[in-house]
Amino acid sequence: MKKIILFSLMAVLTFTQCTPKLADATAKADDQKTQVDKKAEDMADKAADKTAEVAQDFRSKVPAPGPAPKIQLGSYDNFKLSNGLEVIVVENHKLPRVSFQLFVDAPSISEGEHTGYIDIAGDLMSKGTTTRKKSQIDEEVDFIGATLVTDADGIYAESLTKHTDKLVELMADVLLNPSFPEAEFDKIKKQTLSGLAQEKEDPSAISRNVTRVLRYGKDHPYGQIATEATIGAVTLDKCKEYYNTYFKPNISYLVVVGDITADQARPMIENYLGKWKSSNDIPKPTFETPQMPEKTSVDFVDKSGAVQSVIAITYPLSLKPGETDVIPASVLNTMLGGYFQSRLNQNLRETHGYTYGARSSLRSDRNVGFFSAGASVRNEVTDSSLVQFMKEFNKVRDEIVGPKELELVKNSMSGQFARSLERPQTVARFALNTFRYKLPKDYYATYLEKLSKVNAADVMAMAKKYVRPDRAHIVVVGNKDDVVEKIGQFSADKKVNFYDPYGNKVELKEQSLPAGLTADKVIASYIQAIGGMDKVKEVKSMSMTMEAEFQGMKLVNELHQQEPNKYSMSLSMMGSVMQKEVTNGEKGMKAGQAGTGAVEGEELNEMKERALIFPELTYAEKGYKLALKGIEPVDGKDAYKVNIESPSGKKSTDFFDAESGLKIKSMEEIDMGGQKAYQTAEIQDYKEIDGVKVPHTMVISGGGLPMALTMKITDIKVNNTIDPAIFKVE
Repeated sequence: MKKIILFSLMAVLTFTQCTPKLADATAKADDQKTQVDKKAEDMADKAADKTAEVAQDFRSKVPAPGPAPKIQLGSYDNFKLSNGLEVIVVENHKLPRVSFQLFVDAPSISEGEHTGYIDIAGDLMSKGTTTRKKSQIDEEVDFIGATLVTDADGIYAESLTKHTDKLVELMADVLLNPSFPEAEFDKIKKQTLSGLAQEKEDPSAISRNVTRVLRYGKDHPYGQIATEATIGAVTLDKCKEYYNTYFKPNISYLVVVGDITADQARPMIENYLGKWKSSNDIPKPTFETPQMPEKTSVDFVDKSGAVQSVIAITYPLSLKPGETDVIPASVLNTMLGGYFQSRLNQNLRETHGYTYGARSSLRSDRNVGFFSAGASVRNEVTDSSLVQFMKEFNKVRDEIVGPKELELVKNSMSGQFARSLERPQTVARFALNTFRYKLPKDYYATYLEKLSKVNAADVMAMAKKYVRPDRAHIVVVGNKDDVVEKIGQFSADKKVNFYDPYGNKVELKEQSLPAGLTADKVIASYIQAIGGMDKVKEVKSMSMTMEAEFQGMKLVNELHQQEPNKYSMSLSMMGSVMQKEVTNGEKGMKAGQAGTGAVEGEELNEMKERALIFPELTYAEKGYKLALKGIEPVDGKDAYKVNIESPSGKKSTDFFDAESGLKIKSMEEIDMGGQKAYQTAEIQDYKEIDGVKVPHTMVISGGGLPMALTMKITDIKVNNTIDPAIFKVE
């Protein structure tokens, strides 16, 4: 059943690429990315590599650089409402559009055992008001062709200029009158939990979580991450508490960008937002500032089956926005790992071919900044990659940069800065930063002048101050069997610390396998656990219906299996059949969005494999290769890990509860456009049907799925009579 579900879900991905609801969700996500000044941690962890085109000079003599150009940032006006709301208006009349970014400059707070409630509160604000239901808000926003999204930092809204008044009225209703509907709250929690289940199987997401916990510590807000337990503990009252405490005008900014003047904006904003009540009792929590570790440690998270290791070398540092070091430090970081021609990328990607991309980040923050460098590399070169990272770190600290390389880096930064000015949102962000961080008014206007003055000695000074391979967390997420023995050498104490996907330290027990235990015996114990060989062999047919919710849509999988080799699967969404497969044991066909066609050769053989109700019964006769790889913890249970390779070379890994013998997890290797990936199934809720135990819940994640899917059996029949027409191949 597991293989059938994993295969079927690939059709979901294809189908949803052209599903309007998914397109709408993607569009809203894209709109949300334009919001001003996302929290520094999320910006850094999720940021993609920025590439810069490097101009080649074919002249024999490089001309002397001219003076730094003067920057015309564009003007902005600002005014303050009587309730303390600071309004910044950036005029841009090229297009008849206006955007509004309300930014609530709330302090960082500890969410503790309810971590995640702040994000849920922000999302929930747009899901209904005291005057409008969510459907009404969506309908009115769509009617004027606008965008309106909320998050924990505030609201972003955009529309054509002619709809500005209506847009601000809608935004004000969402801001001032959120109703926090319980049904929407439950839905968001469910979606959040699904996302966490997916992240638990994503090595990059695991790396982000663990690096945050280790870099800042669990007592600091930046080091607190959402888990199933913390999201489960979130209540509607906690969400309301955050809104009622921190959504206040006297700590907020409204940035208006587009086809509007300050004189036009002011009366409209005063009319709709002037009644927003301020507060003088906003809490200002304080926390100990995270410090670099005293010595370098290697911190490992085991991700069984991973074909790559995700490396992150990181630590906190003190660097606040606007400080003198910010610009020369950014030159250092760009040279080291901040653009395509960086040293790290040229070394690990171009010279050694270890990765598709290596990068570094050096970020300022008013509370605590950080340095991070990393890459995803092949398992077999994890240790070699760390050697090269350390080589580049030491080189940038010990060797002065040459004039050509330094000029190339500064030219790239200048070009990137100039291109960014083409977007009005850049000017808006600069204006907001100037107010938030109390920067000099000409801070950005003189940026290129300050950049041009950075010299080689400045870069080396920044490297010695901020590049500290001797006081770093080296976080590696990968396959323990392939990696862990090679990386302890990079730790100051020559040992590896082990963590779970949420940054909790774990002590790996060296457990010896029971004497004489083999993979075949583990499989035999599984057959015994689900009913015994005789009972399992009696099962000649099975029909079931499974359901899941996928991005708000109902997914239904109807499956029929009958010996010998008869199989039918129909996957539907919103009542429409997305994918259908049938084999009568001799011929096969499949139908989907691309049409209907016959299935032959190896593809037909794979379909016959999916017809097997209990494929474990045929491993020996079909020549499967099995290998018992040891004992590993799975959700707190010791499990036997068995690697499985089919005669055609397909690989999977199953985990069997050492106590009960039941299969509790399965990982299957799949092809994602030429790249190997694993899709994981957590197997739960076994129930006895006619003397045989069948799992009734499977949580599917990874392998390109945008979110984890919880598939539940809603109807099942064993040894039933199946209508022959179901297996008819047309």
